[in-house]
Amino acid sequence: MSRLHSRHRLNLFIERDHAKRLEELSAKKGVSKSSIVAAALASWLSPDAADKREAAMAKRLDHLSRQFEKLERDQNILIETVALYVRYYLTVSTPLPESHQEAARSQGRARFEQFVEQLGRHILRGRSLVREVYEELEPDTRRLDEIAAQVEAQEREQQQQHDGEGES
Repeated sequence: MSRLHSRHRLNLFIERDHAKRLEELSAKKGVSKSSIVAAALASWLSPDAADKREAAMAKRLDHLSRQFEKLERDQNILIETVALYVRYYLTVSTPLPESHQEAARSQGRARFEQFVEQLGRHILRGRSLVREVYEELEPDTRRLDEIAAQVEAQEREQQQQHDGEGES
């Protein structure tokens, strides 16, 4: 039996976008569209294809679960922070006399504008304050070692400068 008779001809309808992408891939790889479709179909129909898809899906779901857990942790930290601040503010703040309220509002507006500017700078730096707090609570020992080495180097430098001034 010849190779021509071992294949079956199909006339299929596919989306325009898929046809365009198939044409581009065919030109890029220098292979026929039929061979690309045949390879894709073989991959889809192979017994281990389902296992591969399932493994890929499980890996992606695990990644999403870890991201969700981090978001949940960050949200809990934020909620606790706001709750503690509100409790502290309500406990410590004393009511102002009527004569001081306009000045307090003005100062509050200025402080809020400063806060928003500081927040904007912090966000632009791309560093999360929540992450910084978390890292302070559970520091990376390598980072601590680096900081300790920097501090020691600065102290030595200051000591050398101090010793040099004493000799003058």
